[in-house]
Amino acid sequence: MGARDVSINLELQRKQNVAFESSATEILYGGAAFGGKSHLMRVAAISWCFEIPGLMVYLFRRVEDDLIKNHMEGPHGFRALLADWVQRGLVEIVQTEIRFLFNGARIFLCHCKDEAHRFKYHGAEIHVLMIDELTTFSDVIYRYLRFRTRMVGIKDRLPAKYRAGEIGPSGEVNEHDLFPRILNGSNPGNVGHSWVKRAFVDAVPAMKRWKTPDEEGGFVRQYVPALMADNPIGMSEDPDYVKRTRGLLDPELVRAMESGDWNVTIGGFFSELARWKHVIKATTFPKDWKRFTMTDWGSSAPFWSGWAVIVQDDVKVTGTVGNEISVPRGSLVVYREWYGCRANQLNVGIQLPVESWAMGVLKRCADEAIEYDVCDTSMFDEDGGPSLAERAGKVKLKDRKLRLRPA
Repeated sequence: MGARDVSINLELQRKQNVAFESSATEILYGGAAFGGKSHLMRVAAISWCFEIPGLMVYLFRRVEDDLIKNHMEGPHGFRALLADWVQRGLVEIVQTEIRFLFNGARIFLCHCKDEAHRFKYHGAEIHVLMIDELTTFSDVIYRYLRFRTRMVGIKDRLPAKYRAGEIGPSGEVNEHDLFPRILNGSNPGNVGHSWVKRAFVDAVPAMKRWKTPDEEGGFVRQYVPALMADNPIGMSEDPDYVKRTRGLLDPELVRAMESGDWNVTIGGFFSELARWKHVIKATTFPKDWKRFTMTDWGSSAPFWSGWAVIVQDDVKVTGTVGNEISVPRGSLVVYREWYGCRANQLNVGIQLPVESWAMGVLKRCADEAIEYDVCDTSMFDEDGGPSLAERAGKVKLKDRKLRLRPA
């Protein structure tokens, strides 16, 4: 008796199926909690291993205990899903490895807690990379695991529907092979929130597929947002999940988990920051209102310079979602920024000489009356020569120089 003679329930819900059938090869699925991310990964891993002989699927979570509890055990875990195949000798589960005995495919359940541990996978042939809760991983770990994702030696085993030029699972003609493939799932928050948001959520509108540049891996990337409502089966089984989510009390965390809002700053210095409340559409303020610049200096690490106006009277302005926002007198409105970061490299500065930085600031505000320039105190440190602030203060553009003061 072959595998095709044994039934197995691999049903997906509508939004899960969108990600499963997508022609993108680097996908982030998720947003809100309880959107069905983990189940999608298990179903996809089993389905693709069934279809593609010799396929190697690596499914990661940051911590090993979470990996076993979330994916092996429980009524929807791998053991339950594959119970009939295991009983009939078609599949073997050995600790954290699932072996498809009829075609040589494998699913490896892996963890990578620290960045140094990524080198354990240096020799891995990862045909399909799956990362559950991507925001718990650093950008460094993700980039390395993506580097190990390739399809050497088994491309000729791909069914026609996964090949370039053929009709794909979604009914469209594939512009490229659909493997190797990366499927990520995550909620907002945690240590990787910023880089995941930048790479997947902010880059292009949700659902849009786009080819990333070589320095980003060269995959076809897509963000498929999922809400609790996209998991009606789970919600019917546990209708009180929303109440428990709201019981977290932290409004930022509740918003992230319930609505999949990536514009949150959980764990940030200003945790109350919200786009709908604190970000406004481009607005012209009176020229006689006081303005200043502020800079967090960096050379090997990025620098950041911002331009702010001090609001002199209570005003009402338009928010980014069309809402009216009251801005009280004395507020600071940051209306311009300059970020000295190397393109597509996280936390790497452009090593700009301080004199060039000073000229850049002057040029960016040549027609504005800037009263002073606030800088971090390190720029005033002296080490056997003029400080960075002293050097920057000598730069002139026409008749204007920076008026530097320590923060």
